Amino acid sequence: MSQDRKKGFFQSDLETMSPDDRTAYQLRRLRDTLFHAWENAPSMKARLEKAGLAYDDIRGISGIEVLPVLKKSELIEEQRKGLPFGGFCGMKQQDLHRIYISPGPIYEPGEAEDGDLRWPQALFAGGFRSGDIAQVTFNFNMVPVGFWLDAALRRLGCITVPAGIGNTELQLQVMRELKVTGYLGTPSFLATIAERAENAGLDLRSDLNLKVGFVAGEPLPESLRNNLEERFGMIVRQSYGTADVGCLAYECIEKNGMHYPDDCIVEIVDPGTGRRLGPNETGEVVATVFDRGYPLIRFGTGDLSYYSDAPCPCGRTSHRLMKIVGRVDQLTKVKGLFVHPSQVDEVAARFPALGKCQVLVLREANQDRMIFRAEVAATAPNVEGLKGQVSAMVQEIMRLKGEVEFLPPDSIPPDAKKVDDQRKWD
Repeated sequence: MSQDRKKGFFQSDLETMSPDDRTAYQLRRLRDTLFHAWENAPSMKARLEKAGLAYDDIRGISGIEVLPVLKKSELIEEQRKGLPFGGFCGMKQQDLHRIYISPGPIYEPGEAEDGDLRWPQALFAGGFRSGDIAQVTFNFNMVPVGFWLDAALRRLGCITVPAGIGNTELQLQVMRELKVTGYLGTPSFLATIAERAENAGLDLRSDLNLKVGFVAGEPLPESLRNNLEERFGMIVRQSYGTADVGCLAYECIEKNGMHYPDDCIVEIVDPGTGRRLGPNETGEVVATVFDRGYPLIRFGTGDLSYYSDAPCPCGRTSHRLMKIVGRVDQLTKVKGLFVHPSQVDEVAARFPALGKCQVLVLREANQDRMIFRAEVAATAPNVEGLKGQVSAMVQEIMRLKGEVEFLPPDSIPPDAKKVDDQRKWD
């Protein structure tokens, strides 16, 4: 029996709320979160007090605007002062289910009960339905995204295949033999699977059974989306979020921007002042999540975007994030993971023979390519051996495989970016 993947809602009473009802709903959730953070997360309480606020002083959604945006670098710094969570965890340790580890490193508490509606909303809007066999090719190693999506798929009544990253040949075999209907992963890995299948003589439509794809972790150019949808005969939709705060926006079937989920507050703010901006004004994406375990309030993602408040034909009434247009600083997402400028310095510090270093990020054939560039004197001993050691350290610290390129001294300008993103998106 065929599934209608283009209509309906995961929770219509939330997704079709009037603006006033949504504001009232989110204000209730916000005030509950503020009270819980005040009582249980000392670093969030300290941020409120520093702004001259108590938990019950905020009477409207816009009231949180007086709080400074919490930057990822501040989160890392506070965690270094008070491991593991820097005072931002709102649960007792015995009540946690997992501790995730994101690049930085940043430790993230995971509650035992996952009641988050945002990922199920996103998956349903993108076409996933009960009974789908869904192959999750996101990372399950240390980071939360794979676990989040696994839980969301179960709520939809889907069967999950927790495949993780890599192993293209095995992933293709599993996809074919289990008649997998849903793909979750990066768009570039789906393109790799398509190429591998066609090279093996398979017909993507008749030999595979993919009907729907949910992609994230990297940009999705329309040219790539159209190519994948046509070759597989499937629906491909994308979402936006971070490992710190989860899902912040998702596409519906209309492909005209990404709806804000209802169980969080997404703001577009002036990066300099932290003040909210209006529709079509570009600023930093800032998130407040209603998470008792990790009550982050006004967390700055570092991404630049803008939103639309125009009606969407799908019937969802939330604002829509239109697209990510850049980064506030030099943090750069490569193959779904952030690369920090400080990580470049950390690699360089391990090897006295290295001079100035930088990471170069390119985009070739719909794949990210990362090159760690380092100045090395010609007199350095065992250059090839050193290159192998640097390569291993890059993978350990950045958790990404990248090429290593040695350059003569003074090849990298003194004012060069530590992370130079030269990708172009068509």
